Amino acid sequence: MFLCGDVMTGRGVDQILPYPSKPRLYEQFVESALDYVAMAEKTNGPIPRCVDFSYVWGDALDELDRVGPEARIINLETSVTTSDVHDPKGINYRMNPANIPCLVAARIHCCALANNHVLDWGRPGLQETLISLKKKAGIGAAGAGFNLTEAVQPCVIETHPGRVLVFAFATADSGVPPEWAATAAECGVSFLPDLSDATADRFAEHAGAVKRPGDIVVVSAHWGGNWGYGISRSQRSFAHRLIDSGTVDLVHGHSSHHRKAIEVYRNKLILYGCGDFLNDYEGIEGFEEFRSQLTLMYFATLDGSTQNLVSLEMTPLEIHRFRLRKAGKDDAQWLGEVLNGEGKPFGTGTTLQGSNRLKLEWARS
Repeated sequence: MFLCGDVMTGRGVDQILPYPSKPRLYEQFVESALDYVAMAEKTNGPIPRCVDFSYVWGDALDELDRVGPEARIINLETSVTTSDVHDPKGINYRMNPANIPCLVAARIHCCALANNHVLDWGRPGLQETLISLKKKAGIGAAGAGFNLTEAVQPCVIETHPGRVLVFAFATADSGVPPEWAATAAECGVSFLPDLSDATADRFAEHAGAVKRPGDIVVVSAHWGGNWGYGISRSQRSFAHRLIDSGTVDLVHGHSSHHRKAIEVYRNKLILYGCGDFLNDYEGIEGFEEFRSQLTLMYFATLDGSTQNLVSLEMTPLEIHRFRLRKAGKDDAQWLGEVLNGEGKPFGTGTTLQGSNRLKLEWARS
């Protein structure tokens, strides 16, 4: 399967697509989404307008064609709406629903929506996002719904060997307000109040009630802050508890703007933070040491009978002019060194392969 971190196709990215939203923003220092295009152009050069829908994916499309993953899962950190009911939080991402073919261009199967931007344009914006994904684009969603029952349901991806079930949740420390939680009568996200053992057990029990023999269960978690490599004890304990339940086969973490450590626990993959994958942050100053413009495509191969991890290959890319391009050897080596350093306490490392791809190494049990 293909997994990645935050995909933000709103604001500046939306402005270069064929049907840009109204550029008006409500940020403290920026009033127009076009300013983000201008900042990126000042940093890296001219960006074309009215690009085709596949433009933003760039070299990622060749990699997807090369690998041919049977399940493609992203965290969509953008509201897909024309709603003007902006949340007063200050940073509001939206993409015009008419631009949703840009997600279809990458043949995405599932968008995790439990994150801190999916309700940036209010509950009307979330409702339109759900309709746009499912009814207009035929793309599944997890972690949000028209009510709590829908928000906690998995996105079901039918593959040749069996089903992939994607559950998603968000926590408050990722910037999700508790009032965004779905209720029995109101749309919202799947929100976890804590990462306690009891919460993990309830989550695993819910997933186990849906899982059939041969299914692969992926839990997509929007947790933690934007910067810093630290992984909290509660996150690690929660991920382990989910896997110990015998129900969860892969934990797909995101929220941090950069890549974080990888762990293989009881032969199951835990991605604690996949980093940003696509955004309009070029030209924004601060936290340069994390080099968040460097992104990773995670290609995980799981055994169809045991659901255990067989291999993880990662393709380094770079966001450049709102488009993904293959990273050079020096950048790939730098990413590998970061993953090696952060993964050492977890018993994982990487090796640099041909075409500047990275391969995960771990002690197999």
